[in-house]
Amino acid sequence: MSTPWYHKTTIYQIYPRSYCDTNADGIGDIPGIIQKLDHLHNLGFESIWISPFFSSPQADLGYDVSDYTDISPDFGTMDDALKLIDEIHKRDMKIIFDMVLNHTSEEHAWFKESRSSRDNPKADWYIWRDKPNNWQSMTGGSGWHYAKERRQYYWASFLPFQPDLNWHNPEVKQTMFDIVRFWLGKGVDGFRLDIFNTIYKDAKFRNNPFAFKLAPTPSDPSGYLQEAVYSQNQPESFELARELRKVCEEFGDKLTVGEITGSRETALKYAGDKENDGL
Repeated sequence: MSTPWYHKTTIYQIYPRSYCDTNADGIGDIPGIIQKLDHLHNLGFESIWISPFFSSPQADLGYDVSDYTDISPDFGTMDDALKLIDEIHKRDMKIIFDMVLNHTSEEHAWFKESRSSRDNPKADWYIWRDKPNNWQSMTGGSGWHYAKERRQYYWASFLPFQPDLNWHNPEVKQTMFDIVRFWLGKGVDGFRLDIFNTIYKDAKFRNNPFAFKLAPTPSDPSGYLQEAVYSQNQPESFELARELRKVCEEFGDKLTVGEITGSRETALKYAGDKENDGL
């Protein structure tokens, strides 16, 4: 069996906003990336990892997505994105998208509907509680934020304008898998999966235990005087890694790499086993 391309590729990351501006508006764009492809190819790079350029309010540099199947007008159009994929492949290179599956922007239509009432079709697409537990966000302080429309709190692993999706809801899971398939169908060769270890949270909302630790580190997600036992690295996330791998394999050899915090032993759980590959 031949070695998968992603085991031997060299990857160049591009943050579109600051890369190459072709229309003199002070913002890098997709045509600018296309313009530089020959240069990157001549340097010896074989794969291009693109930070998010989906529709977004840009409150967190594009990691607050408001539409996963549309392109931010700051960066170009869908036609530009499809041309980028095509031009990369013409040079026998690969393209990797940065995908945020854990949360959306508060400006996403799903969240606007979800927060509007407790009985709308998207009411259970995000994580809501009448009373917050003791979970801390990754940036410090409680990750629970009050929405007066529902008189409930929603959970955000990071910043208040980035509400977490409820992956325990089968509709959410299927929709996100369909978004992955959408881009694979357009020719994307793989995904860098943002903060993958926070996607699932404990369904019983049990309090995290106390820990003598002030701040998280790359090898230990605990911090802010608590151990992140129930808010990160849940068993369902390890299984999701296997499921997502199978979705990607519907389209051939595709790269999946997840951003996580945790020990080496935790990281290996995301990688899968002999029977089922993970990320």
